[in-house]
Amino acid sequence: MTTRTAVVTGASSGIGAATARALAAAGYRVVITARRADRLKALADEITAAGHEAVPYPLDVTDRAAVDAFAASLDDHGPVEVLVNNAGGALGLDPVATADPAHWRTMYEVNVLGVLHMTQALLPRLRAAEGTVIVVTSTAGHGTYEGGAGYAAAKYGAHALTETLRLELCGEPVRVVEIAPGMVKTEEFALTRFAGDQDRAEAVYGGVPDPLTAEDVAETITWTVTRPPHVNIDLLIVRPRAQASNYKIHREQR
Repeated sequence: MTTRTAVVTGASSGIGAATARALAAAGYRVVITARRADRLKALADEITAAGHEAVPYPLDVTDRAAVDAFAASLDDHGPVEVLVNNAGGALGLDPVATADPAHWRTMYEVNVLGVLHMTQALLPRLRAAEGTVIVVTSTAGHGTYEGGAGYAAAKYGAHALTETLRLELCGEPVRVVEIAPGMVKTEEFALTRFAGDQDRAEAVYGGVPDPLTAEDVAETITWTVTRPPHVNIDLLIVRPRAQASNYKIHREQR
């Protein structure tokens, strides 16, 4: 069993689950967190059955007291070398004029304050281990689009947090990496955004040849983590070939 530990948030599905699998295969003990305990246990069992080590820990990253308790529990797992801040998500696609402020508040709390809570709580351990902070943002944090203001604002916030943290830690033995995926087709992202409306969720990817998969992003994250310690990948924007920007997407005729 390895003594290197990586913490992955939002690991119950999609990019988080794929990243946990990829980091475990790369030799890390993965501590996987999310709100859904049943999914975490299933993933931990899968990773363990593959001969790697996984520890499930149900956690809401917006709950600071719970995050602090989680950080204290890591005393039993030795140094933490990697933190993957992946928990996040989008709600709605409404214009600014009619957007639901509650959706905006939820997106900000998860995508920005969740990253802040986890990073603050684990930074002493990451410093001690000469570790790496990964923040999974989005191309929405680098370019707006109609209906996406709430999500873009949250991801711009996560981008600003990451860039500022890198400046503030300059000279310290901690790497700070931002991964900004474009169109990734997972089982839940669009479905959650549209409150379970399967037709609207499927339409997002309609006609798009080969959108990114969760595994594509997980491999990218793992690549950045496994660079030599002096190499920092500041920002990687990862899109499918069919997506030239947030609003220019090639769709094939059906």
